[in-house]
Amino acid sequence: MKDSIDTTAPGAARSGAVSAIVCYLLWGIVPLYWKPLAAIDPVELIAHRQVWSLVVLLSLLILLEGGLRSIASAMDSWRSVGRLLLGGGLLTINWLVYVWGVNTGHIVETSLGYFLVPLFSVIAGRLLMDEHLRRTQWVTVGIAALGVGVMIVQADRIPWIALALAGSWGCYGILRKRSQLGAIPALASETLLLVPFAIGYLIWSHSRGTGALGRVDLPTHLLIFSSGLVTAIPLLLFAHAARRIRLSTLGVLQYIAPTGQLIIGVWIYHEEFTRSRVTSFILIWIALLLYTLDNLIAQYRQPARS
Repeated sequence: MKDSIDTTAPGAARSGAVSAIVCYLLWGIVPLYWKPLAAIDPVELIAHRQVWSLVVLLSLLILLEGGLRSIASAMDSWRSVGRLLLGGGLLTINWLVYVWGVNTGHIVETSLGYFLVPLFSVIAGRLLMDEHLRRTQWVTVGIAALGVGVMIVQADRIPWIALALAGSWGCYGILRKRSQLGAIPALASETLLLVPFAIGYLIWSHSRGTGALGRVDLPTHLLIFSSGLVTAIPLLLFAHAARRIRLSTLGVLQYIAPTGQLIIGVWIYHEEFTRSRVTSFILIWIALLLYTLDNLIAQYRQPARS
């Protein structure tokens, strides 16, 4: 049973906005968490993230809901299990590409990926859900494509990290949009299905002598064990915010995260930010500005028609 929350109440809106800002700030500075773990195999890091995330998420479900009934109901059919596996697979790809990108000096490109997510979601909505696109949305997609094209021409390579992040997260968002599950039960169910593979990989890595546990210092162990909290805390804040503020507000605030990643990549880790990259980002920012304004106008016009 979902709580009914009045999003027009000043207290609820203020609480939701603060939660969203903190959530996106945490996602924006998360490269600072993964960088110290750069010496560990990214696949092993993601396996640890799945295991420790599940521990945290199951604990939260027990504390908040008094049990795991939501997980049992989420897996009431093979079709539901298939969707959860697909969602978990997309999320695993997203996490793996992101961690690999951050730890190999491509933080700027990972930020580009998350700037592209809203525009990729527009394309995915058109192709997968047959959603109608307004003229402005077609224009924003075209400008963003031009920005990516400039980067390809100048760098003589496809920015696959950015495209993989935008594609995996955009498709995952489509799956979540079709699901009635809350954020925490959904992620817990997806992770539960994949954890056996993660544990198997960790056991195999340890048997080969390449696993990190027992072979790294105490601070590194603590960082590894904290991966569950790094996953769950922003998710809780996001779920809190999504129930209390308009989706349009949430959409505008989401740009805090890739902006923070871009700043960290350029000013803290001194990644290359060439003129061609600046041009690409400017084109994509223009597309995002048009996209956001179009969404805001469409939302404020909708009540007038009803």
